[in-house]
Amino acid sequence: MVLADLTAGAVDDAERRAVLRPLAEVEKAALARPAAQDALAALAPASRVKIIAEVKRASPSRGALAEIPDPAHQASLYETGGASAISVLTEERRFGGSLADLEAVTERVSLPVLRKDFIATPYQVLEARAAGADLALLIVAGLERRTLEELHALVLELGMTPLVETHTADELETAIDLGASLIGVNARNLSTFELDRDLFGRLVDRIPAGTVKVAESAVLAPADVAHYRAAGADVVLIGEALVTGDPVATLQSFLAAGDERSTS
Repeated sequence: MVLADLTAGAVDDAERRAVLRPLAEVEKAALARPAAQDALAALAPASRVKIIAEVKRASPSRGALAEIPDPAHQASLYETGGASAISVLTEERRFGGSLADLEAVTERVSLPVLRKDFIATPYQVLEARAAGADLALLIVAGLERRTLEELHALVLELGMTPLVETHTADELETAIDLGASLIGVNARNLSTFELDRDLFGRLVDRIPAGTVKVAESAVLAPADVAHYRAAGADVVLIGEALVTGDPVATLQSFLAAGDERSTS
């Protein structure tokens, strides 16, 4: 199972970092950080779709995408292009990311920043806040229920916003039971890596009113953003299309496609 392997690898890497930087030290750094930004306010529903733009060098399904020698510059282009938040992939083995990327981005941009990784331990959550992250990704499929609850509570305790990612109706019910305010539906099955762009549309009506709804994956063209917006997405998370082309122009075309007037 790809997701299990990715999660196990991310935890192993975190344990190696913990040898050099113990939990108590990371916790102290996390608590010393200024308050996290209000990501829910930044991503709140509006007349135009909002975009979380991702700094992403590679993926298991597509291989190398872009070198991105300066992730902070890439993120600044996203800010210029109109993104509402930035996602930084910090997984090292298959995505080519790092915590250094996250730190560089949080120091450069004024937008809320998401740590996108396979988070399964409190240490990883504390690392995220210590590096300046305002949001942390929690993938329902990769976590036991009790662990998910504990990590969700810790993210909130640190003043961050959890993005709770789902892929099935059952996972969505788990996220709702958790009280998640920001729920993502990922079109990519992280066990098989198959894509289903219509999954969001089939699940969105189950998401309670007042919850910020995020569509993830399967976005390569403006029509894909319009498709998600028409289905009810408040936010679309986009990676590959923004690192393989002109990020500013691509973002602006995606935002225009997700405008309420263009999808009504």
